[in-house]
Amino acid sequence: MDINLHHLRYFAAIVREGSIASAARALGVSAPTISAQLRELEQRLGQPLFDRVGRGLVLTEAGRVAASHAEQLAELSSQLMDSLRQGAVAARLRFKVGVSSGLPKLSSYRLLEPALRLPEFGRLELRVDQTERLLGSLAAHDLDLVLDDQPVPATARIRAYNHLLGESGVTVFAPPSVARKFRRDFPRSLQGAPFLLPGPQAPLRRTLEQWFSRHHVQPVIKAEVEDLGMLQVLGQHGFGLFAAPSVVEDEIRRSYSVQAIGRLAGAVHSFYAITVERRLHHPAALAIQASARLTFQ
Repeated sequence: MDINLHHLRYFAAIVREGSIASAARALGVSAPTISAQLRELEQRLGQPLFDRVGRGLVLTEAGRVAASHAEQLAELSSQLMDSLRQGAVAARLRFKVGVSSGLPKLSSYRLLEPALRLPEFGRLELRVDQTERLLGSLAAHDLDLVLDDQPVPATARIRAYNHLLGESGVTVFAPPSVARKFRRDFPRSLQGAPFLLPGPQAPLRRTLEQWFSRHHVQPVIKAEVEDLGMLQVLGQHGFGLFAAPSVVEDEIRRSYSVQAIGRLAGAVHSFYAITVERRLHHPAALAIQASARLTFQ
């Protein structure tokens, strides 16, 4: 789901100003432009943010959730535009990101995509490695930001700040022929089911084990795979069921030709941006944070 900066700015302006016409005047653009951006945002979110009542707009339930972040979105948008207007050439041309090797790759792309689609974006320098080594590079200012699915470990010897981007549920997947069997009586159907687990250090592994323990479910572990891309390929070919963050459910289904069996109620997978700064300043980092406010609502 591609939500760009204009979507967020225009939605925040409508909420703040109370109408499309007032938002258009405040931003110095035409009302049709605002309307078109709102329609596109609603299409990409898959649900309306406003109900049209007469000539006015009333926030839907989804709109109220998004509106709770509107002021923050507007502030982030303003910070980003100010940074670009001030001629932050180095920031515009280069974004140095570390991605934890345990972070699901489709989730990593979902987080990075808003930054990559900025018109002002120049070059991405992407490094995938273990969190400990990435944090060392961050401390040495060789990276602008680290993306991870866990906060900075308490044992880390660097001063860094965790910026929670969002939290996602967890979905279990299988090929269509297998999914039909285990979808019946889910999640009890997971008892004794063949299952593929991430490596022992992966946060998703801990989330799954805690969920299994709480619900007294014991699947048969067919493999432990540190590379989540390889784990998903094994699952695609029917070697076992596998789990992934629900936020990338559509991408998982399309990429691996599998189906969702069901979501694990109460299981939560978190995503963090880690920096040496208390607040995000890099324009690309701000775009990631702003988009995540709606993606993970």
